[in-house]
Parts: sequence; structure tokens; C-alpha cells
Amino acid sequence: MADHLPKFKPGQAVTFGATAAITGGQVVEVSGDRTVAPAGAASAKAIGTAGHDVASGGKLVVHLAGPVDTAKAAAAVLAGAKVEAGAAGTVRTATTGLVLGIALTAAADAGDVIEFVRA
Repeated sequence: MADHLPKFKPGQAVTFGATAAITGGQVVEVSGDRTVAPAGAASAKAIGTAGHDVASGGKLVVHLAGPVDTAKAAAAVLAGAKVEAGAAGTVRTATTGLVLGIALTAAADAGDVIEFVRA
């Protein structure tokens, strides 16, 4: 049996691309594949807070709400989608089950490995 560890540990800051201007301390949400923007009201894609100011197109350190993990996708998953358990230990876009987290990267096909911040 292979070992599996989270990609980033709880409390670890992670770098993302910014798709809009962001001010340090703002709550951010997933806006694309490993990118963030300021979160909207009651955002279902919010993942943490900005560590500093950044212009659109820059790199941003984000203090995440939970640990970042990886898993194989059961099918295509969009960045920013809520994910749940899929068949055979995979993850899929959440529809009815317990939400495990929010996808930080996209999967084009089944078997692609995605990153997700755990809820």
C-alpha cells in the first residue's frame, strides 16, 4: 500500500495566480485553475485570505482555510467546484454526498489528479 500525504499542510500558505486586483486580508475564491479573485458574498468557492496586495496577473500567497490534498478524479471537474467521494476512491463534482472540499485545479478526464482544499 502506498503512503499518501496532503500536498500542503494545514496552516501552510500557498501561492496562486490572481485574476483580479486583491488587497491583503481579503477573502479570496477560486476563479480558475490554481487562480483566485476576491470572494463574492456567501461564496461557495471561498478558500482563504490574501497574504498581501497584488495586481491582476500577479502571484499571491493565500492563507488557506484547510489542508490541500490531491486525488484522482472520477470524471471532469472544474476548478472551484465542490467535490465529494466518487467511485473507487476518486473525487467528483458534488451532487448529493458529503462535500470534501473545493477543487483548486481542474480535471479534464477521469484519472486526472486534482488539488482540492478540504472543507
